[in-house]
Amino acid sequence: MNSSLAIKADLAVAEKVKYVSRQPDQNGYIHYSDEEHCTWATLYNRQTEIIKGRACDEFIAGIDLLQMSADQIPQLPDINRKLKKLTGWQVENVPALIGFERFFELLANKRFPAATFIRTKADIDYIQEPDIFHELFGHCPLLTNQAYADFSQHYGELGLKADKADRPMLARLYWFTIEFGLMQTQQGLKIFGGGILSSKQETCYSLESDIPNRQPLQVIEAFRTHYRIDELQKNYFVINQLTDLQQLVKLDLITLIKEAKILGMKPSAHTPKEDKAC
Repeated sequence: MNSSLAIKADLAVAEKVKYVSRQPDQNGYIHYSDEEHCTWATLYNRQTEIIKGRACDEFIAGIDLLQMSADQIPQLPDINRKLKKLTGWQVENVPALIGFERFFELLANKRFPAATFIRTKADIDYIQEPDIFHELFGHCPLLTNQAYADFSQHYGELGLKADKADRPMLARLYWFTIEFGLMQTQQGLKIFGGGILSSKQETCYSLESDIPNRQPLQVIEAFRTHYRIDELQKNYFVINQLTDLQQLVKLDLITLIKEAKILGMKPSAHTPKEDKAC
């Protein structure tokens, strides 16, 4: 259930965070401990098994293209060399939490923000802050896909132009697509959201549980739907292919936000907890 840096940032930027990003040496490499590498290996090997038959084909293709180590935390310079050749993107080391302005700025410049710490073994199954496993395993494989990468850039550009009051709505759309999106394919329902694909529990739950509501993506409905960063989702939105994302940024999203605000938020299916609900 890890959440995006942007989604959490303005909600919790003042909160005390448990983890702090690691700083690289002069060559851009971070000297992780054996225990940290062991944590990565546990997460990577476990999750690559869980996503079989559940992740979308484009994600699996991205895993193959990036060839991330199964037993060592990947280094950003190595990931960046591969992404640069494929789609022109880079991953940038950031603190655990960043604000909307910085997040949108990075995306607009084809730079994906990633905190470079990894969770402890005590938090192996769930961590509220997005760590290096969530960012690299959950998101980077699809950054090898041009449609996904282009959407991310255009989304960042739109976010920079938007009024601050509208940015939480844009963050909600990001949540229900890039973080927790599903895709209807000829082989059945698959996952493309990085928040799901990096989560042991949510990977199975999102496709197989009869608890959540799954519906075709309608932007206004997504804008009006509550989510929680610390619970399994009660709502998922479904697209048909990754190129659907590119169509989203061609819409007049600011006008749709205004329409959604007039209609008001839908009743929340989540447990009331105002400081964590969005």
